[in-house]
Amino acid sequence: MTETSSITASSARGNTDVPLLEETIGANFERTVALHGDREALVEAATGRRWTYTELNTDVDALAVGLRKAGIGKGDRVGIWAPNCAEWTMVQFATAKIGAILVNINPAYRTHELAYALNQSGVRLLISATAFKTSDYVSLVGAVEGDCGALEQTIFLGSPEWDALLASGRGERLADHVGYPLDPNDAINIQYTSGTTGFPKGATLSHRNILNNGFFVTETIHFTEQDRLCIPVPFYHCFGMVMANLGCTTHGATMVIPGPGFDPVTTLQTVQDERCTALYGVPTMFIAMQDDPGFASYDLSTLRTGIMAGALCPVEVMKRCVSEMHMSEVAIAYGMTETSPVSCQTRTDDDLERRTETIGRAAPHVEIKIVDPATGEVVPHGTAGEFCTRGYSVMLGYWDDETKTAEVIDADGWMHTGDLAVMREDGYCVVVGRIKDMVIRGGENIYPREIEEFLFTHPDIAEAQVVGVPDERYGEELCAWIRMRPDAEPLDTEAVRAFASGKLAHYKTPRYVLVVDEFPMTVTGKVRKIDMREQSVALLGL
Repeated sequence: MTETSSITASSARGNTDVPLLEETIGANFERTVALHGDREALVEAATGRRWTYTELNTDVDALAVGLRKAGIGKGDRVGIWAPNCAEWTMVQFATAKIGAILVNINPAYRTHELAYALNQSGVRLLISATAFKTSDYVSLVGAVEGDCGALEQTIFLGSPEWDALLASGRGERLADHVGYPLDPNDAINIQYTSGTTGFPKGATLSHRNILNNGFFVTETIHFTEQDRLCIPVPFYHCFGMVMANLGCTTHGATMVIPGPGFDPVTTLQTVQDERCTALYGVPTMFIAMQDDPGFASYDLSTLRTGIMAGALCPVEVMKRCVSEMHMSEVAIAYGMTETSPVSCQTRTDDDLERRTETIGRAAPHVEIKIVDPATGEVVPHGTAGEFCTRGYSVMLGYWDDETKTAEVIDADGWMHTGDLAVMREDGYCVVVGRIKDMVIRGGENIYPREIEEFLFTHPDIAEAQVVGVPDERYGEELCAWIRMRPDAEPLDTEAVRAFASGKLAHYKTPRYVLVVDEFPMTVTGKVRKIDMREQSVALLGL
């Protein structure tokens, strides 16, 4: 089947030449071990620890047997609350091999959110780091343990209990402890989506969902067992555990962890020292690396490819990825946790325009369409509507919440993303905003993305974000948050308006400008515009 069909309506289906993987994560991992057992599987740069695929499989099986001896079996929920580390990866594969459901908990959570996630998913065993950044996880867990009904035990990484868990499974065959069938369609993972209103929802994903998404994301950038991927993106999110870890293990490639959290210098140093061929990140990570004073001194010549996701990439940043970071085959990927995550991706030979102005085209085995949010009808090419997707990648549902699931997955299996997008005639899609983010000023629909891209062309502006704020006359007005480049003089509202004069329609010119050092962010690097709007209203006294 061709990548996009010659139709005038905004719908397409990805290539189906390479078949879906119809196996569990554990079976696929063992197949890779049989093929590439002596190849390096995992490197933790901060500690210098290394595992071949055979060695990693041995540790994963020991942990899996230990979990079975601790009473954890198919369908039981095991929470993981830790920054990126080798143990996170081991827990990911050990739980998959016994059919337990891994519950990813955001390292930035505090007691209120932690207790919610543990209770909502019914976690029986929590595996936790002891600390990360300013968080003392031991005391935070202690504060909520009594309020989590299903939670029976917490094991801290590096503790005697952790060592005992691993030791209890050493030397035993996993097959002797898993006497029940595992199916690729079984739930295997719960990921809490950043709720912009109310509590986060637990997207429930199967082996089939995430194994295939990891495989096809890296298949599209031509991964082989020769690749070495630097992973500064968080494991608790799909970008880390699916696109990175499963992307590597399905191809026999090497997972390289630069550190527990993102640091531009550590990441650049790791790419150089470990001779990485690929690098993942959100645009803000690439900006931070390129802005680092020592950037030019690192040898990044081994890089070939990588993925940028989480937001669209500014043109200048992409140019430098290709020219100065040697990532000639870097791809843009688009998706959401509920779709495992990737629905669209650019190809390795796409031009600069497609990599910076679009989110790519339909991923393999995925259907996409752009519909009128009011009628549900597919819109013509070039018309904005809601991005919908269907296929193997759509989640099983929100954990224990049929009502919320029915709000986003329709009777025909289409996931309604809430994103406003346009499909071009070449099948490439452009996200123009969230349905909720669209600003309506005096009857004019304004997509903040367009203005953000324009502001980024100012030589002194490092990043820009635009939100709508209330206005008595027009209903809404635009407020631009800008972060200045190092050593640049802050711009005021008049300077920004003067820069826009004659280049942007008057109604697209920001009424307000706030110069800030940072934006409110989720841990995954996504800007929280709902917080921005609230803070703008307060700061401007609206």
